Amino acid sequence: MVNAPAENALKTVELPRFGTCSYSESDIFVFPWGLPGFEDFRTFIVIQLETQDSISWLQSLDDLNIALPLGDPWLFFPDYDPQMPGFAKLSLDLQNPEDFTVLAVMVGTDGGPTYMNLMAPIVVNLKTRIARQVPLEGSKYTVAMKIPVPAAMEEAQSAAVAEAEAAYATSQAQAGQIPG
Repeated sequence: MVNAPAENALKTVELPRFGTCSYSESDIFVFPWGLPGFEDFRTFIVIQLETQDSISWLQSLDDLNIALPLGDPWLFFPDYDPQMPGFAKLSLDLQNPEDFTVLAVMVGTDGGPTYMNLMAPIVVNLKTRIARQVPLEGSKYTVAMKIPVPAAMEEAQSAAVAEAEAAYATSQAQAGQIPG
């Protein structure tokens, strides 16, 4: 008699971005319709890094080079009120609010602002592990909503820029005073 592998047996993969990662079949989320731009990729896991408590990563198992940052839209936009279209409710079998979660893809720029796609959130049925990106019909949201930066952080950034500019101006002034 041959023993079938247990459904929750751990599999290990080497991820280019995150290193060694172990997961079980029950950790997999299936996107039967793919994702825009990644239509052929259907199986993903969600990775939570200890150093990034407000960001999760949607890691493709079909192409290990693909990982999308996700965030809880209500963490950054407390008034977010997505109206789920009927096709999403039906296709994902969304019956009770506790059976699903809504996440949003995040996009950052080097040293610049971070954006969140609130127009097409990722909706996950937590019971069936089926997910899809759902475009919201007639939405006031966009695919690139700038994540607000807390005022204290903006002040600290402004102060740092002013300090750097002052140091640069001082160094330029001193450079001009040094005899050649």
